[in-house]
Amino acid sequence: MNLGFIGLGMMGRAMARNLLKAGHRVTVYNRTRSRAEELQSRGVLIAETPAEAGQGEAVITCLADDTAVEAIVFGEDGLAGALAAGCIHISMSTLSLACVTRLVETHREAGQRFVAAPVFGRQTLRRRRDC
Repeated sequence: MNLGFIGLGMMGRAMARNLLKAGHRVTVYNRTRSRAEELQSRGVLIAETPAEAGQGEAVITCLADDTAVEAIVFGEDGLAGALAAGCIHISMSTLSLACVTRLVETHREAGQRFVAAPVFGRQTLRRRRDC
């Protein structure tokens, strides 16, 4: 599958690596380009813009909050105008109901699909044995 991945923090980098291991073609975008370049030797393609990362069958965003997701989706060279009809935007971010509603409506109007699949992870929680 041809996938885009946006947001290469601690969790995002690991997810992108696992998608590569599973045999997917992965195009990544990250505001800090050096994070994307760290994965280049593993086979990722690097996008110059979020829109470029959204040229596949699905794009996954793994970003910090509403503000970050809205910038990637609705900002200049954002995903909203770039995804093809039928493309799936999978958001791994924990978002407000207002943000999710806006994303659902925007993608629906463009013939795209949206899936909210938030993940939660913090370094301090992973180290604790009693969680």
